[in-house]
Amino acid sequence: MKKVSLLLSALFVSGAALAGAADQVTVQEPYVRLAPPNAPATGAFMVIKNNGDKDVKVLKASNPASKITELHNHINDNGVMKMRPVQAIEIKAKGEAVLKPGGLHVMLIDLKAPMKEGDSVPLTLSFDDGSSKTFDAKVVRPTAAAMPSMPQHDHKH
Repeated sequence: MKKVSLLLSALFVSGAALAGAADQVTVQEPYVRLAPPNAPATGAFMVIKNNGDKDVKVLKASNPASKITELHNHINDNGVMKMRPVQAIEIKAKGEAVLKPGGLHVMLIDLKAPMKEGDSVPLTLSFDDGSSKTFDAKVVRPTAAAMPSMPQHDHKH
């Protein structure tokens, strides 16, 4: 009986240790952009707040709706906006990281099935201390307010 108690105590302690950064982080306003029909990928956006006293890093994201999930950023490469994977998203102590269209975001690549507006996608963020946080992100139709500002061109046909 004593061995079982020790084992359960050890499991509890290791589980508490794994909670770490995930316990200090909150995710606000998570959503997945509804992809056009037959689109192979889409993005997830949110505000990640670090309420703790130590900086934390999101090292990876995962979800069951796509075969590949990557952390991405948009960069300006000689006047051309390009998406690039990033190794991590750092959230300073008592700070936040805003994941939004045209900036940092989570890419859901090679979607397993079409999504519908109103669906929920469970997303998991994994942190540099081994902890993770899972939450639901609602699938929403893109709106002009959520889209990054793009240069306007006069098209004359």
